[in-house]
Amino acid sequence: MAYGHIKIDREGPVTVVTLNRPDVMNALHAPAHFELHEAFDAFAADPDQWVAIVTGAGERAFSAGNDLKHQASGGGMGLPPSGFAGLTQRFDLNKPLIAAVNGVAMGGGFEIALACDLIIAADTATFALPEPRVGLAALAGGLHRLPRQIGLKAAMGMILTGRRVAAAEGQALGFVNEVVPAADLMDAARRWAAQICELSPMSIRASKEAVFKGLDEPSLEAAMAGQMRYPATAAMLRSEDFKEGPRAFAEKRKPNWQGR
Repeated sequence: MAYGHIKIDREGPVTVVTLNRPDVMNALHAPAHFELHEAFDAFAADPDQWVAIVTGAGERAFSAGNDLKHQASGGGMGLPPSGFAGLTQRFDLNKPLIAAVNGVAMGGGFEIALACDLIIAADTATFALPEPRVGLAALAGGLHRLPRQIGLKAAMGMILTGRRVAAAEGQALGFVNEVVPAADLMDAARRWAAQICELSPMSIRASKEAVFKGLDEPSLEAAMAGQMRYPATAAMLRSEDFKEGPRAFAEKRKPNWQGR
């Protein structure tokens, strides 16, 4: 499908989603949100796509968040059911997402990255939730994901000041997995994706689902008891991959994962 505000590339089992509005620092408006909703729906439904990388076009920005100029000019603010960028309220996606942050990740842009499972950042990247500077609040998940990912005090230090955090500090705080030179960003993101693709997609999906659903359980005991009821765990246990893994180990060969 042709899109006007994003670009989709499929590289084997990896889908690369590029926010493609560099003239406005990849800020997003309603048409872009709905395109992303469709693109991530397609990624989720495609059994041959195992991992997605999300990045921004150009060198300046991953995403500057909400397109405030579009909003101020009277542009609509509609969102799909999956939320900002088709991601921030997409709670049922058990395939891994990697954010390759190539520059500014502000407000909704940072919230997109936080909605991903891994963040790989260029050394030029910066992160912030500056919404209070313009009379708004980070209601697309930032106020909830950031404290869960780095702890309350560190998160409040960013939220209550709106300050910018460089990539290296983001790694020290714990929300960035790796910092690389800007020229190496996509190679690094693809390296992480390739490492994930070496593993059973069924196992990866079961693992991601168990982590996130388990965090909603009232105790460790409840989380461990509940994991056998999760759909991705059940799918893993009846999959071809569940048979192939032990067979390949016994035969001392590389597994031929099917993702089903």
